[in-house]
Amino acid sequence: MKIQLIAAGAIATLALAGCATSPGYGGGGYNNGGYNNGGYNNGYNQTRCADCGIVTRINAVSSGRTAPAATGAILGGIVGAVAGHEISDKTGGSKGNQNIAAVAGAAAGAMAGNKIQQNVTGESYDIQVRMDDGRVIMVNQKNLNGVAENAYVRVVNGRVVLR
Repeated sequence: MKIQLIAAGAIATLALAGCATSPGYGGGGYNNGGYNNGGYNNGYNQTRCADCGIVTRINAVSSGRTAPAATGAILGGIVGAVAGHEISDKTGGSKGNQNIAAVAGAAAGAMAGNKIQQNVTGESYDIQVRMDDGRVIMVNQKNLNGVAENAYVRVVNGRVVLR
């Protein structure tokens, strides 16, 4: 009985395997080996990208602005502490809540101030891209995000991103 069940299962498996499409036979038509692959569109790149190109040069550009270390964090912390305290005071918070809000505001303000200082005083990069259509463009941005020379990139909203 078990042998008959195994034999029936094997026959059913073989029958279903025969119905499966193998890579060499399925979907021939117009798209696979027909008109688009070696037929009438041969030599025309349908995936051409109008805003893509190759990075030919990257130059670091100093902002020329300086500020003492931690200036942004200190000023941001002061502003955040005052804002947190005042918001808690105006919304009816207790003295303890006002102090907690002041500490939270100071921390958030210090982080924001530090980031603002980095953006203002940090360096940026001039990225030269030779576009697929032959144009050469220059884009200035704060960070490279993995972009390097000879990388194939896309220029989106005035920024160079990896493709």
